Amino acid sequence: MENCTLRPARESDLPQLLTLEETCFETDRLSRRSFLHWFKTTRRLFVVAERESELLGYGLVILYNGTRLARLYSIAVRTDIRRKGIGRALLVHLEELAAAKGRLAMRLEVNRINHPAIALYESSGYRIFGLYHDYYENHNDALRMQKRIRFPAAGFANTPVPWYRQTTQFTCGAAAMMMAMAGLDRTLKLTQDMELDIWRGATTIFMTSGHGGSHPLGLALEAHRRGFHVEVFMNRRDVLFVEGVRTAHKKEIMAVVEDQFRRKAADAGIPVHYEDVTVRLIETWLKQGLAVLVLVSTYRMNGDKTPHWVTVTAIDDQCLYVHDSDAEDDQGELDCRDIPIARADFAKMSVYGSRRLRVAVVLGNPS
Repeated sequence: MENCTLRPARESDLPQLLTLEETCFETDRLSRRSFLHWFKTTRRLFVVAERESELLGYGLVILYNGTRLARLYSIAVRTDIRRKGIGRALLVHLEELAAAKGRLAMRLEVNRINHPAIALYESSGYRIFGLYHDYYENHNDALRMQKRIRFPAAGFANTPVPWYRQTTQFTCGAAAMMMAMAGLDRTLKLTQDMELDIWRGATTIFMTSGHGGSHPLGLALEAHRRGFHVEVFMNRRDVLFVEGVRTAHKKEIMAVVEDQFRRKAADAGIPVHYEDVTVRLIETWLKQGLAVLVLVSTYRMNGDKTPHWVTVTAIDDQCLYVHDSDAEDDQGELDCRDIPIARADFAKMSVYGSRRLRVAVVLGNPS
């Protein structure tokens, strides 16, 4: 990187900032009034790159209220010293500052024909997820890009957990169990045969639609069968998931399956605790080196009210981190592992249905 210092912007920088805008952008320039606004507000991060009292570039990030996202509003580097690492240094610094403010991801818009900027963002880990037509004053389109900027911090409860992509739409519970078991037993090989075998042993037969999902007691029995110590925590004693099924016959079958799971769990000596599953409890389990599966509602993830199992991998002072086995076609492991969820958001997400079911399956080392 070009030798320079990164520091917070000051109002005395305004003349040089206006010069940067004039030389760096042909349209959509920030005005004097806009800069003055951003100097006065607290919901932003505003940084300049400086060398010997001369501004080489700046970056401005907006921190909107009520969201865990940060938005890169503007970034500029003097035209005669580009490609020397200043833009990347500004970007990395702003990401670190935003993460420290509790933001989980950074978003930005970039001109569709600004190939050097797009290359910088893509090489820095940003992914294109949308397009704005006629976005700029000159009617050019803008690409929307996003990057996760918060990851598990060293020193907090964190058990390394391998990631596994589920191979069907209905085996999230089996996949989550496999990841949890592999986090405790590093020799365990995760295969589709194991995934389907666990699902067959844990399925509720029916669910909201299509094939049945995985019952927490069924998952616990499958873990127990493989030699793991396992306990189940849930806040309800009635038949689980039945409110999402309409026909009486299906409800009857699910009640029979529920009774089977409860009897088998009792025969196996699997402890079942009827209490609320809290973030504090999850933190305690992780610090004890245990593996944790939690049922969440996908409503806050994609708008669907579907029960979904995830594996909790880590926790720190601001977030829980989860592996999600349900990857979209264009998603890879990095998109779906150690996903940060703010503590308050997780408390809202880890509840399912009108009966507000909360469930966790907790695994210990193989006996």
